[in-house]
Amino acid sequence: MCGHSSGMMGFPLRLLAREVYGRVRAIKGDKQVALITGEERIEPPDARYFLCTAEAMPRTAGQHAFVALDEAQLGADPERGHIFTDRLLHARGREETMILGSATLEPMVKALIPKAEITSRPRFSTLSHAGICKLSRLPRRSAVVAFSVEQVYAMAEALRRFRGGAAVVMGALSPETRNKQVAMFQAGEVDYIVATDAIGMGLNLDLDHVAFASLSKFDGRRKRRLTPSEMAQIAGRAGRHQRDGTFGTLSGMAKGDGEPLAFTDEEVYAIEEHRFAPLTHLFWRDADPRFDTLGTLIADLEDRPAQEVLKPAPEAIDLAVLKRLAADPIADTVKGPGAVRRFWEACSLPDFRSLGVEQHARFVARLWDDLQGGYIGADFVAARIAELDRMQGDIDTLQGRIAAIRSWAYICQRPDWVLARDEMAARARAVEAKLSDALHARLTERFVNRRTTLLMKSLGQDAGALPVTLEPDGHLTVEGESIGRLEGFRFHVDPSAGVADRRMLLAAGEKALPALLESRAEWLLAQGLSELEISGGAIRWQGRALAEITFPGQPGAGHFGTPRLALTRDLALVPDAAKARLEAGLAAWLEKELEPLEPLRKLAEAARDPAAGSQARALVITLIEARGVISREDAGLENLPKEMRPYLRKLGVTFGALDIFDAPLLKPAPRRLLHALGLDPRPVQEAMLPVLAEGSWAKGRLPAGYRYAGSQAIRIDLAEKIFRAAFDARAKVAEAHPKERNRPFRLDLALAVSVGLEADNARRLLGSAGFRCDRARPLVEGAFGPPAPDRWFWRPRRPDEKEDRRGDRPDRRQQHGKGRAEQGGERKERRGKPAPGGVQTPSRPPLDGKKRGPRPSHTPSRPPVDTGPARAGGAFDKLADLLKG
Repeated sequence: MCGHSSGMMGFPLRLLAREVYGRVRAIKGDKQVALITGEERIEPPDARYFLCTAEAMPRTAGQHAFVALDEAQLGADPERGHIFTDRLLHARGREETMILGSATLEPMVKALIPKAEITSRPRFSTLSHAGICKLSRLPRRSAVVAFSVEQVYAMAEALRRFRGGAAVVMGALSPETRNKQVAMFQAGEVDYIVATDAIGMGLNLDLDHVAFASLSKFDGRRKRRLTPSEMAQIAGRAGRHQRDGTFGTLSGMAKGDGEPLAFTDEEVYAIEEHRFAPLTHLFWRDADPRFDTLGTLIADLEDRPAQEVLKPAPEAIDLAVLKRLAADPIADTVKGPGAVRRFWEACSLPDFRSLGVEQHARFVARLWDDLQGGYIGADFVAARIAELDRMQGDIDTLQGRIAAIRSWAYICQRPDWVLARDEMAARARAVEAKLSDALHARLTERFVNRRTTLLMKSLGQDAGALPVTLEPDGHLTVEGESIGRLEGFRFHVDPSAGVADRRMLLAAGEKALPALLESRAEWLLAQGLSELEISGGAIRWQGRALAEITFPGQPGAGHFGTPRLALTRDLALVPDAAKARLEAGLAAWLEKELEPLEPLRKLAEAARDPAAGSQARALVITLIEARGVISREDAGLENLPKEMRPYLRKLGVTFGALDIFDAPLLKPAPRRLLHALGLDPRPVQEAMLPVLAEGSWAKGRLPAGYRYAGSQAIRIDLAEKIFRAAFDARAKVAEAHPKERNRPFRLDLALAVSVGLEADNARRLLGSAGFRCDRARPLVEGAFGPPAPDRWFWRPRRPDEKEDRRGDRPDRRQQHGKGRAEQGGERKERRGKPAPGGVQTPSRPPLDGKKRGPRPSHTPSRPPVDTGPARAGGAFDKLADLLKG
């Protein structure tokens, strides 16, 4: 065609016309090439080359130098045959006319066009039968052919599981969607394509094998077996030009009688040798009927052809709709040749939605209501297009919308149907393109596992050639498809992968991981040490343990200061050299992180020092095992010589009233570190606050480094300061009155209150150390002046005395007071009673001789003495040594 001054070609499919349109436009330029289909019309004013579908091909003769008709053997098709027969009979070029078709058409061409020159083009490649094959063992670059939507979907789903997915081509898809699916196959994104018999016409594919999932189809009237020529049309997609191809069937697709699906010997011979029974007739229908009345039009369309090789075409959908509406009252509105012609054009609207005669006739009737008065309003068409401009929904929903928009695209292409025709046509094409993109995305999402497809191509390569990339967020991708992610140095397969894909994804990741992990380790040592943390007795990064921290031997045996690292399995794939560097870097980092535990290391060194003596070493070992804090009664101080205490104090050991502790180890950093290393399983208070409020710790799980103080808890070193203040106050009174034993003293609770203790809880804390508070009487009502101070006493606990609990033992002073009150009550009662002789004993007069008024009936009684200690004990038998030291 490009060798002539002008030309026109008719094609059976819109997508084939568009494909050739693009090729001719590349040769001749955009302004000289036109595309005319039922739903699209691109016609520059100076166009000289026209690419059309057969239905849209003008019935002109001699206007173009060259005219061609492709796939002319479709004249034997029951539905569209009369269109191709008419073009074969009447489409002519001034200089050359070319009829393209299979060899079976040759008798028809000779009968209808006796002077035609017949030229054969042999197939360059060999097509051979390959027998039956399992779907899971289907070779690459294969097509699976099925003849129902359900079977197409089933085959595509199976290929997705076995081979990573397949492209899908069906007649119900829009041309754009089919093109995108075919392009995906041609580009190698998938190695398989599942299609209906639509693959057999107009699609040029790089196929090596065609596998039939069925050899029967429903042709609109009945289910029948494919003819050998139809089989060859489909199987011939395998092998192109000089590359051989094969065809066969799939196993597991048994016929109804249980026999496996297979070609007969005759069919195999016919396909391989390209020998088919010639066509005996073509379908014909009058392409130029009269439009006097509807009856005349119907009669002409049902007329019989004059030639013997032509047969009347079966009733097509357009004629069926015309006859159906001709029997309705709407036919009364069709008057005159112009109206009849216009009505017939409306009835010729293709049934893109496959609704059937009745439903499609109703749509045509509504269309005619708008057309009989003139043009369809642009606003109405725009509203209908906008209703379909929605990308949501599944595959079937999108297919329905595409079919509907194709109907409106066809309507908008008619020259005299719609106002603002060009604008509305552009809108319809734009919506169809968007819907086709959405449908392509749904098909790809459902039937293509691109990740698996890429890996299947790459797993046979060397590890260095595998295109695995580590993204900044830790994901491992193959050409943009995620196969998993790295958490630290541990590879996790993508959780969305199915069971069948997990092993393959894991193998793909492990192939590329050594090089990636080596660079990751180098980055961690150079820039990422700040992201490391110690938790659960291990060095962790991004939540994953890199190395377990162990202290060989017992800490008390002096091995605390020499931790060892045991790399976890997460680092198994790191190359040995990089692993050694990483281990050394982690050890250096850990050494620096353990600096807050230097006091504990000093204790460990002292535990190994023979000069310290066995008693001091025993206490140090006990203190190390207790992680820096131990109560006096558990320390075994009775075995420690007094001359060793200064030596231990130089190590930082504090001998407190109730506890022996290393004060630097009560700071937040050491406590957190001991807990993170797993050396102290007790709860940890992150900030080591001075006082903890009631309820801020779990029941029975007081944080390490604290002791109970009533309903609160106080840090041990601060509790010791409060005890020291109490002992200092007592010592001053004892020094001023050396002859008085256990003289009461005053104690200011300001220090305790300043750190956050409540006054009552401070008294209970002091009670744990043997201090007893004799609360002063409050002022009587109406009295003025400062209240009397509380009086404090200290009584050390005897060695055989158990730890006090609040309320377990009442104070002796209270018992004595209660006894005196009871005795006074008895005396008062006796004074108020008459003498045995009936004479009342007068009460004793006041010593000063003055008459006094009655005593108030509600005299404030002395408040009870709070003697309840906090929930901790002490060893008071050694407190004398503490005070002296």
